[in-house]
Amino acid sequence: MHSIEPFYNWQHLYVASEDPESPFYGREYSEFEFTNTIYNFYIHPQWDDIGSETLYIKILFTDYDEKYAIIELIGEWNDAITNDIMILKRDIIDELNFHGINKYILVGENVLNFHQSDDSYYEEWFDENGDDGWIVLLNFRDHVLKEFKQAGLDYFFISGGELDDFDWRKFSPGQVFGNVSKIINKRLN
Repeated sequence: MHSIEPFYNWQHLYVASEDPESPFYGREYSEFEFTNTIYNFYIHPQWDDIGSETLYIKILFTDYDEKYAIIELIGEWNDAITNDIMILKRDIIDELNFHGINKYILVGENVLNFHQSDDSYYEEWFDENGDDGWIVLLNFRDHVLKEFKQAGLDYFFISGGELDDFDWRKFSPGQVFGNVSKIINKRLN
């Protein structure tokens, strides 16, 4: 796991640690010192620690005018033991919502498992996004999406179809947002 880096090809456009509105503003990173682990497996030091023992993230891009954020995740999304949704919602999403973000593209290729608890934080996040906001699960593994569905949480997310195998790395952040928006609009119409 230590060799899996967060996507870095957009760093010339956006760096969360340099964005005064970001929850990670001012963070400093090491390229050589591996300190964070997921179940005793070291992860790359560029991933952001959100206070969970099993889930780390990287805000890859935020556009305050278009009101969206693209966030990559790695690890195990565990609400049952470490209440990851509470940590994510309170410490990251609430901060982004405060600055007007209401559209979220969560990249989940490196999310290995999901363990459920209750849905209150998901419902709160969904409600706070308003009528024009949404949360997209992009490239999550089939078994993780199935676990979300079995927990009844698929109501709060947009996933499936073209969003399960979306080659997002070849696009700019604006193109990713535009393409995802087209998919959503096509489904709604």
